[in-house]
Amino acid sequence: MSSTARRTPVWLAIVAASLPMFMATLDNLVITNALPAMAVDLGASIEELQWFVNAFTLSFATFILAAAALGDRIGRRTVFVAAIGLFTVASALVALSTEPWMVIATRAIQGVGAAGIMPLSLTLLAGSVPKRLRPMAIGIWGGVAGLGVALGPLIGGAVIEGWNWEAIFWLNVPVGIVAIPLALAALPNALGARVRIDLPGVALAGLGVLGLVFGIVRGNDAGWDSAEVIGSLSVGAALLAAFVWWESRAAAPLLPLRLFRDRSFTAANLVGFWFSFGMFGTVFVLIQFLQVVQGASPLEAGVQTMPWTLAPMFIAPVAGALAPRVGTRTLIVAGLALQAAALVWLALELDPEVAYGSLVAPFLMAGVGMALVFAPMSTAVLANMPEDDHAKASGTNSTLREVGVALGVAVLTAVFTGAGGELTPTGFTDAAVPAVLVGAGALAVALVSALFLPLGRGTGGHGAPEASGLTEASSIARDSADREPAGV
Repeated sequence: MSSTARRTPVWLAIVAASLPMFMATLDNLVITNALPAMAVDLGASIEELQWFVNAFTLSFATFILAAAALGDRIGRRTVFVAAIGLFTVASALVALSTEPWMVIATRAIQGVGAAGIMPLSLTLLAGSVPKRLRPMAIGIWGGVAGLGVALGPLIGGAVIEGWNWEAIFWLNVPVGIVAIPLALAALPNALGARVRIDLPGVALAGLGVLGLVFGIVRGNDAGWDSAEVIGSLSVGAALLAAFVWWESRAAAPLLPLRLFRDRSFTAANLVGFWFSFGMFGTVFVLIQFLQVVQGASPLEAGVQTMPWTLAPMFIAPVAGALAPRVGTRTLIVAGLALQAAALVWLALELDPEVAYGSLVAPFLMAGVGMALVFAPMSTAVLANMPEDDHAKASGTNSTLREVGVALGVAVLTAVFTGAGGELTPTGFTDAAVPAVLVGAGALAVALVSALFLPLGRGTGGHGAPEASGLTEASSIARDSADREPAGV
């Protein structure tokens, strides 16, 4: 443990690491309730609205692993503070945007900043507190992350209703201004393994996924048989194939393909991708249904989705405690089944005149299902991984989940617009139903993938069950902090 860590009060280290992470986590979802207001104010099309989400998600996914590697080379706190600064400036630029293209560009910059904040906040926290207090600190960090996810739509709705959509981004500026000196004062500038950063891998993966998403987004407007769409999809697929080829030969690959030799790791990542594809693509559609069709205000829509968004806060710790006893596969399969059934139920209920009370039960079912997947999936990803591979393994899972979000939003929106959907009270519902059913289908694919998980009962990394649902976080933090260089 470094001398900096010994001098830093534990509570200060927790605040310094958690505050920027909460800001980035919140911003990933806070925009969902703002989309209808942004569409009106900026004159944005539904194609542009999905880029408001996907620009952030794609840049976030592209740079997660690279940011962690850069932190190891030049200093984790250095990269963390730079990422906070970038995220803060980008937030102000989003708020100042007057055209849809400006929002898209600045959201992409925000995503790069978030990619530097999210993986490094946990590593820095673990290296800043005494080993005996580390589980408590990680538990608080995980609770703050969960709170950001749960409160994103609610806070977004409240801010938009009280002020305007720009305010949800302006709020990041004072947070960032406070967070930078706090991080400099409380967190050590530790180094890790100085391996070469796989820049060709970053470029091939990022541009490949961008090509696929762009082709899907443009499909309905440009025509699925147009040169623009076919060319974009073909180039995207070719770049991803080149990425796999490169990673199999690179000396320090961004994504070590050998990790996929492990059945649990491969199946858990397939689950993560299809789970994010189906669930978050559907959320993109349903949030707009509540506002555009049913006339809910942004705050009302946030409150109405609380049975869905808050359920994981209460159920995920229980799932984390149950995983060692019943096995991760049992919980994940049950959770995915609940989610798929909930989305089918919602698709059958969608009607301009549907009473909110009819939506509560499927919302709650979806929330419980999400909670049963989150923690056990993290356990399954790391179940058989050597400690030296924990950061790469968890980073891979995070990346694939974010790619799933981007493709899910793109595909479900393409289904919606292809069915004649419009952002109007009368032109939304009939097209939303097939989109939600496609989301349910993606969750069914995730369920089939989960059946390939090993039946064994998981433990929390070092022989003891993880009761908090933070298996992934705890394992990475233990690994990173145990190898922290002294005297930094």
